[in-house]
Amino acid sequence: MKTYQSHEIKNIALLGSKGSGKTTLAEAMLFECGVIKRRGSVEAQNTVTDYFPVEKEYGYSVFSTVFYAEFLNKKLNVIDCPGSDDFVGSALTALNVTDTGVIVIDSQYGVEVGTQNIFRYAEEMKKPVIFAMNQLDGEKAEYDAVIEQLREHFGPKVVPIQYPIVCGPNFNAMIDVLLMKMYSWGPEGGTPTISEIPADQKEKALELHKKLVEAAAENDEALMEKFFEQESLTEDEMREGIRKGLITRDIFPVFCVSALRDMGVRRMMEFLGNVVPFVDDMPKHITTDGTEVAPDAEGPTSLYFFKTTVEPHIGEVSYFKVMSGKVHEGDDMQNKNRGSKERIAQLFCVCGQIRTKVEELVAGDIGATVKLKDVRTGNTLNAKGCEYEFELMKFPDSKYQRAIKPENEADAEKLNEILVRMHEEDPTWIIEQSKELKQTIVSGQGEFHLRTLKWRIENNEKLQVEFMEPRIPYRETITKAARADYRHKKQSGGAGQFGEVHLIIEPYYEGMPAPDTYKFGNQEYRMNVRDTQTIDLEWGGKLVFVNCIVGGAIDARFLPAILKGLMDRMEQGPLTGSYARDVRVCVYDGKMHPVDSNEISFRLAGRNAFSEAFKNAGPKILEPVYDVEVLVPSDKMGDVMSDLQGRRAIIMGMESVKGFEKIVAKVPLKEMSSYSTSLSSITGGRSSFSMKFASYELVPGDVQEKLLKEYEATQTDE
Repeated sequence: MKTYQSHEIKNIALLGSKGSGKTTLAEAMLFECGVIKRRGSVEAQNTVTDYFPVEKEYGYSVFSTVFYAEFLNKKLNVIDCPGSDDFVGSALTALNVTDTGVIVIDSQYGVEVGTQNIFRYAEEMKKPVIFAMNQLDGEKAEYDAVIEQLREHFGPKVVPIQYPIVCGPNFNAMIDVLLMKMYSWGPEGGTPTISEIPADQKEKALELHKKLVEAAAENDEALMEKFFEQESLTEDEMREGIRKGLITRDIFPVFCVSALRDMGVRRMMEFLGNVVPFVDDMPKHITTDGTEVAPDAEGPTSLYFFKTTVEPHIGEVSYFKVMSGKVHEGDDMQNKNRGSKERIAQLFCVCGQIRTKVEELVAGDIGATVKLKDVRTGNTLNAKGCEYEFELMKFPDSKYQRAIKPENEADAEKLNEILVRMHEEDPTWIIEQSKELKQTIVSGQGEFHLRTLKWRIENNEKLQVEFMEPRIPYRETITKAARADYRHKKQSGGAGQFGEVHLIIEPYYEGMPAPDTYKFGNQEYRMNVRDTQTIDLEWGGKLVFVNCIVGGAIDARFLPAILKGLMDRMEQGPLTGSYARDVRVCVYDGKMHPVDSNEISFRLAGRNAFSEAFKNAGPKILEPVYDVEVLVPSDKMGDVMSDLQGRRAIIMGMESVKGFEKIVAKVPLKEMSSYSTSLSSITGGRSSFSMKFASYELVPGDVQEKLLKEYEATQTDE
């Protein structure tokens, strides 16, 4: 194939909610461009873009898929993205390396939560947006109602390019108000008949045409002047005005398609080829040090790797965008992130799993290569002398966690290697070896996201694994002061062990006064503060260690050992073995032996004195509480509220957000374990939520009792 220059390349992300028909639309686009001779279908499992076994198994897109089309002497690079919120990482990655987002709308359901989320991401990245109103031949399709929804959610910049004469199963014709023509199809779709607009549609078409002309003219002063003078623009002038409006996000055109019957697809592609911005029309990418990089074929060669897959019989396939310069087969390059050297052995343009060898790709183009030694998703490769580094991807926080372990413990190391590799393929799969929970935790965007991970490990890697609810990172603290002393004494021939520690513990809070006098029973204990150490605990909270020893009862050289003993117990609290926090300890007395006292003796004495005092200090368990925001359709508001209240949620507020209701709540992490699945079930997948750690709060008494019994049972088992 020919080498396309930056001014001939357009990069497009195909976006939309799950079920909106993106994969079917991608097939129709490939067919219209002559890339494929026969359209596949999701049901027949033979589409170009859903080619991984897991996608065929589940019947929906799991990974973003790159394909290209040579159309109108231009090259359109398109990335078909999964619609499920669980795979949002792929959509964000695609938006980062493309220049225009085509958001596919299911005309039967209109604007969904997923539509809003995708539009918001496009807005944050300042990307042009085109709406493709799909499934206009569906039973419940409603064009006018959906246009109103689009305007309600995204403002008056939503401008129809086309409208259908009728919706539903009888959909077979539409009016194009840019070209001022009617397009009509036979029952099987395909090539349209283009004719004049019927008399009964003329008035409506002229009204929409005038609004489109106004919208186009607003983006160029010369066009605006001409519009005021003549009240019309030529077709080419309108295209130029719309193109400028797309770049500045001042116009969001709406197209009509039936992807399943290939109606309107070619016309939309003509618009993509003729009107949407080229890569060199768009704002420049910015490196990590703030340098603007233009897609200049004569600039230094720099490649940004946005996606990695592992494919049967090939191994790793690495997808990249040429940020600057030109890349050729055989080029030697330097990995800016990892310091390693790489050679580009082969270059491909890709359509799903179909790879076409090319010798050169220029700035702005998207391609793939294989068998790189040390390149990860998010890395930058540069030619010698170039120091660019791009960091284009930031992903939402994880919403769903599971502990994972192999069915055969001997496979633990193998599983860890697989998980590291999976994270490199999809950075939204987060892997953590939790020292605190003594579990391997995998986090993702939802249940489907992690179920896909499990499926791939078991089917592709042939390693059977188990998912479990992760343990909750509880904390322990105290609610009142308590005193204890402990003598460690051991004599077994030779040197013995002796250490005695007297201490008082109490809850710590910021700004509390220095310790003075404590009273336990009828005895008063006056503190004489010699020294205070404040330790910021890596798991949150503080331990404050106060030396109140007088008269040399314990030598200063043993104090670090006592502190180590306290830390031993802070790392494994006496109630549930969880980390303890926010405790002040005053060591005020003790005893030594001139021969038998040593560090280990005082470490053990300090640990046991602390443990005994802790149990008498009104110990309480703290649980992590998260700020949760749920975006839900109004008709499901009551069901979602009831479900949240059943999860011990405290509702903090509610507000209407463009046709949806937003619920803000504080919810214990323990209750969020299966929330993504429940929310999807309650709302038919039409909701989304986000969660962020807020604070640690005391658990209710009944929950604490239950946790104590569970911990005791595990200790007995062990």
